[in-house]
Amino acid sequence: MTDYSDSFLKDILRRTKVVAVVGVSMNPVRPSYYVARYLSLKGYTVIPVNPGHAGKVLFGQTVRASLSEITQSVDMVDIFRRSEAVPPIVDEALSAFAGLRTIWMQIGVEHQEAAAKAQTRGVDVVMNRCPKIEYQRLFGELRMGGFATGVISSKL
Repeated sequence: MTDYSDSFLKDILRRTKVVAVVGVSMNPVRPSYYVARYLSLKGYTVIPVNPGHAGKVLFGQTVRASLSEITQSVDMVDIFRRSEAVPPIVDEALSAFAGLRTIWMQIGVEHQEAAAKAQTRGVDVVMNRCPKIEYQRLFGELRMGGFATGVISSKL
């Protein structure tokens, strides 16, 4: 299912405080970078996860190689990886964070079996959506024309 009510998405975005972003890039033009940056600017604690950049600092947090390296509690895991990479990420998230409330898969990322596994454990799942776009849409910040949505129009 990828059809979510606005109240469901708002509830997730309101209750979430700490987000682990799996697959974050250090490149500011990559969606994983600017989505993570946006969330950090909105007051979320964003913990970047990318083995290729482990030990570097991004948004005031040390980049971790894996979810299991994170010692604090995490409310939401935001996945910027291909759909086929999702199952081990979900397994690791469920193992690492007893209080995990949400698995969020970015636009273009879906995995029904991994979603069902998380939901069986009481974790909410959002697939094929972007928390930045949903935040802007649901809390009145979405501006049409490109930059606010993270999409640059070729007509500019």
